[in-house]
Amino acid sequence: MIKVAVTGAAGRMGSGIIRKITEQDDMEVVAAIEIPETPLAGEDAGVRAGIGEIGVKITGAEKLEETLKETNPDVLVDFTIAHAAAETVKKAASCGVNLVVGTTGFSDEQMESNIQAVKDNNIGAVISSNMAIGVNVFFNTLKKLAPILNDFDIEIIEAHHNQKKDAPSGTAMTAFETIAEALERDPEEVGVFGRKGMVGQRTKQEIGVHAIRGGDIVGDHTAMFIGDGERIEFTHRAHTREVFIAGVIRAIRYVPTAEKGVVSSMNDVLGLE
Repeated sequence: MIKVAVTGAAGRMGSGIIRKITEQDDMEVVAAIEIPETPLAGEDAGVRAGIGEIGVKITGAEKLEETLKETNPDVLVDFTIAHAAAETVKKAASCGVNLVVGTTGFSDEQMESNIQAVKDNNIGAVISSNMAIGVNVFFNTLKKLAPILNDFDIEIIEAHHNQKKDAPSGTAMTAFETIAEALERDPEEVGVFGRKGMVGQRTKQEIGVHAIRGGDIVGDHTAMFIGDGERIEFTHRAHTREVFIAGVIRAIRYVPTAEKGVVSSMNDVLGLE
């Protein structure tokens, strides 16, 4: 039985992850963590997730290390916000808990800190900007398409709900970085994030990245390869957050036996090249 701790336990993703874990025969929720000094402390996480009591009380993040030591989870799952997740990674890693992190918006420094915490504490970890199985096939396909279409203009468009705080999305950034790497272009030099005013003629090297926010869009990502007289549009659309949670469940099963001291990707989880 894989014992799982969930942070952001009362949020949309956290509640969904808790519901899905309780449907599995080989895993159980043993800890549910929310923001520091949360008013939800003491409430049953299952009740909060709409599935009835599961015997796991919500605790505040100020008691994270204490909670992890008491419950001894095999895996901690984090879908929160970057600055909180970076601290959670450090504390969970120091407790020897494997990690599955789907939080987006990490700065370069925060991501380096995450990688170092995993290495220093010799734990297993999966950190991915998007855990949907189809999105990771999307990334893998972009990696293979880009060198073939290297003389096409490339633009990435992403659309999300009006509550999303970071832009561009972590998924769009991963798509951008995947394409840039496949084309041996420096992301710092070729990224163009939106356009306004007299920006001049488009260069052949640049890769455009554009964000749309509105309504309840779960997540749409399109990579456009635009040539003279033709274009290819490769799109992934998430209809429901369940697609992300399905990937989380696979990552939870994978990470206890993953290589220790390194950050694995969803490519590793799914066995993609």
